Amino acid sequence: MGEILTTTSKIMCPHGGQAILLTANRKVTTNGSFWLLETDTHIVVGCPFFNGSVYSPCIRIEWSLGSNRANVNGAPVLERESIGMCYSPDNTPQGSAIVVNSQMRTKTV
Repeated sequence: MGEILTTTSKIMCPHGGQAILLTANRKVTTNGSFWLLETDTHIVVGCPFFNGSVYSPCIRIEWSLGSNRANVNGAPVLERESIGMCYSPDNTPQGSAIVVNSQMRTKTV
């Protein structure tokens, strides 16, 4: 299994905003941190992006390409290779999320 994304991973938008990593998963952890799911949507805070003169921050990340080998209650878990698309308030895609760190070990609770 690849590197898993958990609630203690660090994920940012391409402009430096920070993702708040909450998940519906309350079953599977790594080192006490819950695995993130492809169905999770993450809020982004602190994005400084301007589109021309209009403030257009990334406000959320939606995911695709979750694991094809691991799931929680039928939802694929997120791995370092998963793709997170960042969106503005008007639903404009603004680039891919950047995974700064992830986890290796797994434990079921």
